[in-house]
Parts: sequence; C-alpha cells; structure tokens
Amino acid sequence: MKTIRVGNGAGFWGDNLDAPRLLCEGGKLDYLTLEYLAELTMSILAHQKSRDPGAGWVTDFGDVIRSLIPLLRGQPGLKIVTNAGGMNPQGCAVAVSRILAEAGLGDVSVAAVGGDDLLPRLGELARVGESFPHFETGEAIDAIRDRIVSANVYLGAAGIVEALGRQARIVVTGRVADASLTLGPAIHEFGWDWQDWSRLAAATVAGHLIECGAQCTGGMFSAWTPAVSLADVGYPIAEISADGRVVITKPENSGGVVSVESVGEQLLYEIGDPAHYLTPDVDTDFSQVRLSPDGRDRVHVSHARGAPPPETLKVSIAYQDGFIASSTLVICGPHAATTAQEAGAMILERVRRAGVKLARTQVEILGAGDTAPGIVAQEASPWDVVLRVSAADPSRQALERFAREFAPLVTAGPPGVTGYVGGRSKPRPVLAYWPTTVSRSRVRAEVTVRSSKEWVA
Repeated sequence: MKTIRVGNGAGFWGDNLDAPRLLCEGGKLDYLTLEYLAELTMSILAHQKSRDPGAGWVTDFGDVIRSLIPLLRGQPGLKIVTNAGGMNPQGCAVAVSRILAEAGLGDVSVAAVGGDDLLPRLGELARVGESFPHFETGEAIDAIRDRIVSANVYLGAAGIVEALGRQARIVVTGRVADASLTLGPAIHEFGWDWQDWSRLAAATVAGHLIECGAQCTGGMFSAWTPAVSLADVGYPIAEISADGRVVITKPENSGGVVSVESVGEQLLYEIGDPAHYLTPDVDTDFSQVRLSPDGRDRVHVSHARGAPPPETLKVSIAYQDGFIASSTLVICGPHAATTAQEAGAMILERVRRAGVKLARTQVEILGAGDTAPGIVAQEASPWDVVLRVSAADPSRQALERFAREFAPLVTAGPPGVTGYVGGRSKPRPVLAYWPTTVSRSRVRAEVTVRSSKEWVA
C-alpha cells in the first residue's frame, strides 16, 4: 500500500533554521511542510506590509530555500508546502523563485495560493449580509471598522491540492488551517474523495500532531529529563497510508523522543472541544483517537473520526489598537521583590505627576513568581529580580514620557537598582485580534502556478 512521508520543519516563524535541512537529509521525505503562522505572526506581517507593499511574507523561508538548494537538486521527488506567504503569497513566490533561478533551478514550479485576504472585500461582503461579529463577545465590528489593517480567512486544503495537481513542487500559501498543509498532500497523492471523512480526519490528526515541529518529538515535553537530548532534536514525520493509517516518527539518530506521552501532549495542544476539532476541510473527533507504540520512536495513531466541516470559516482580523512600551531593570539586595514593587510604583507615580494618564499598566517582578502568579509560593525572598513595567495607550507621546522614567531610578531610586541597558525603549504599534467567521460559500482559493524563471521574468 502506498505510503507518503510528510515532515514538518517549522512550528512557528523563528523556529530552528537548520531543522528543515536536517529533516530532509535524514527523513527520506516526500513532502516538507513549514508552518509559520499564528494570529500574532499575521499581525506582524500586516504591520510590515502596511509599510512596504512587497513585504508581508515570512522572510525566514528565503533562508530555508537557500539551505535546501542541494537537496532540491539531489531529491527530485521532494516537494515543499508552506504557509510562509502570510499576507503576501505572490510576493513570497517571487522572492523564492529569484533564489531558485539564481541557483540554476529556474524550471522548478512554484505555486502561490491566495484568496484568504478579505480586506479588499469587507464592504462587498457586508452588503451581502456578512456582519463579522466578534466570535466570543458578539460585539459588532463597527467599533473597530475604521482601524482594520488585515482580514484573513482560514482556507483549507483545496488550493494546495489544486497546486500539486498542476505540478507545483513548492506551494506557498497565505492563511490556511495548519493541519491542511499535511492533508493537502495526502488528498493529492491518494485521490481521496472530499467526503471521505474518516481518511480526511486521519490526515488532519497527523497534520495537527506535526504542525508545531519538535513539540511532539520532545520539545516542551512534561516528562523531559536531560537524558532526552534536545540540542539535536529531530523534527516530526507523519507516515500516511492510502487507507488512512498514520504513524508519527522522526529521523533516525536524531535527538528527542517520539512516545505515546509526547505525541499525546501535542494531540491535546490548542484544541477546544476534542469531539469537534473544526477545520475548513473536516470536523474531526479527537475523543476516540488511540495512540500505541509501533517500535522505537514510532507511534501509531488510529480511530480518528470525521464529519462534514462547518458552514462558516474562521476569519482573523487585525486592527490598530494604540501603542505599547515596556522596559526592565534589575533590582538586587535584601527584600529585592518588595523593593522592585516599590520601584515600579515610583515609575507610574512620576508619570502621573507629569500629567500623563496611561490607559493600561502592568508591573511584574520576574523571579518572584509573577510569570505564573498564584501558582507557586516563594519559599524565600529572592536576592535579585527583574522589574518589568509595561504600559499601553492610544498616545505614542504618553508612552514616550513613560519610557523616560526608568533611567532616573538608577540614581534617584531605592538602593540595588541596576541593569539599565540597551537605551530607552520606544513605543510600538499594537495590532489587536478580532476573531470572527464568514460563510464558506463566499470564499475560494486562488492558485497561480509558474516556473521560477516565469515568476521573476
């Protein structure tokens, strides 16, 4: 029975740049997926694109492609599927094609999958009845309409399947559901029917298990000990068979671990109702999934169940929400935590005395339990802590004034203040998140496939 090996070499933008190359070298892959996007990432990309229309895609992907040039030459069957296109799939396709063409790989076919960008269509969609209320609060979008900078719907695997069917070797998408990066290759390779819910569910579970990279091969593993080497951690591979059989593994002789426990933790990661894991492709029931050992660093995944997907698709909207600034100081000496708390209060009081009223502030004492407040009681007062004070406000000028109050504490504050390095912090624009939905009948993937040399012509 035909089986494909799909390995995921990135779980977020900023993941290990060497992981994709090492995974391809040791994984005997048919497909390499690279999952870069989160709501925060989309907000960052939206901000970049607002300053430069040619930006808005994950620039790490260009570095990855450079590292993979020898493998693309030596493994002609290797294909890449990634959501690195972010806010600008076509711009990403052009940039990557330029790298390929310069390396003599101008005949490699690259696909850009768009259709997820709803920003230009918000008015049109509103006229046909799409109201985009906040998914959790029900609040009307009118409150933020004039501050919206991006609106992207989560697409499914259809555009990926179309691109692969048109002989694309590298598929660059915008916002698609994470698991769809894996489901798309499976549907393409096995010719599954779009209503074969059990198989679609099986590959969706596989995609969910590998989408966060090394998080299912030992990273963030609650049973981790130094005996589980993570310096050379292997990234995950899903072996998917035509009948929907799934095995999770990693490259031989790589670090980390693939066990029922490590895979099980990832199975439960970032899900809501385990009986209804909703994607644009299928409603998957995780509650009956079974994990069983299948040899060393191999876990068999079975009993996924599927049902038709929802009639609405998730939409991620980013909107301008003022500015934020944050700075830190090190406080040392006896009663450091108490001293730091007082120092934070001094900063905010001096801002108030300057006539500035900040919309939101937060004082944190790192090293005294504030990273998980109320969870673990401190057994003894720490000798040194990090004071972090943050503020958010619609006014950039208010935050600039706030940022000026840290340095004076070095000589005009309590004893033990140090660690003021890196200069004064600068206010940063905040893009807030508005989750909503849109009818699936209103959107469809838009696929463009060209050779690298055609993209850059």
